[in-house]
Amino acid sequence: MTAETTASRVVEFDDAGLETWCDEERFAVTAERIAEYAAATNDPIAAHRAGEVASPVFGIVPVFEAMMMPVIDVAPMDVFGRVVHGEQDFHFHRAIQAGDRLVTRAKAVGYASRSNGSTITILVECRDEDGELVNEQYLTAFFRNIDAGKSVGQAAPAHKFDESLRATEPFAVVAQHVDDDQTFRYAPASGDPVPLHLDEQVAKDAGLPGIIAHGLCTMAFASWAVLTEAAGSDVHRLRRFAVRFAKMVFPGDDLETRIWKVGARDGVTTYAFETVRGTDVVLSDGLAEIAD
Repeated sequence: MTAETTASRVVEFDDAGLETWCDEERFAVTAERIAEYAAATNDPIAAHRAGEVASPVFGIVPVFEAMMMPVIDVAPMDVFGRVVHGEQDFHFHRAIQAGDRLVTRAKAVGYASRSNGSTITILVECRDEDGELVNEQYLTAFFRNIDAGKSVGQAAPAHKFDESLRATEPFAVVAQHVDDDQTFRYAPASGDPVPLHLDEQVAKDAGLPGIIAHGLCTMAFASWAVLTEAAGSDVHRLRRFAVRFAKMVFPGDDLETRIWKVGARDGVTTYAFETVRGTDVVLSDGLAEIAD
């Protein structure tokens, strides 16, 4: 990731890479790994800290190896220096628990050209070893200043924030703090070793002021804020959780997650949320669906 602003470069994406499942990846879930992830994301929920049941964004851990493989099938390798995680959207069928043996596969389902870059949408399926669907995830990879020239296939489901909500009081506001050592705890817990989060010099060489927090760590902060305020800290009630990664977060940042109740239907209540640092929105277009 760099701070550069340049004209878009025209790059041809490979349509043949769409709708092709990658090889399956397998992952054994342990109570220790669940607890480590909860601690690394400052999660206060006792069941997560004890390793009994995984927090929502832990769902990225078993799929980490599989989720980026389809991107390589569509985008040429020489543009990977411009890719960032644009959006993440979890659809939960059940919570992950200690003892689960999970099987994951992923495929690119579409790409789109935008004025400031191009996106590739990845669909991830996570099942248990008996074939039961545990969760589905849509990952949107964003290539800055890359013009794919056209749009093909499907995009991830929408989760746009309704701007009219800003004229109303949030249902809840949760204050949060990113610890100075947050990235060094999150990297091993999540299995994400990207040096932008760990090496000050690498980050500065990339045009950043210093190491940045993992976007999914910030998303995990938002998840426990929503669960504690709107779901009685019960992850089993969460049906969907989606965000767009809007701005970088840094160690030492003070954040707030603001939550609005927007509707209820068929036993599920929908909440909109965003996470801010002062006046900067760092997680936007937040959407949570919680069973009553």
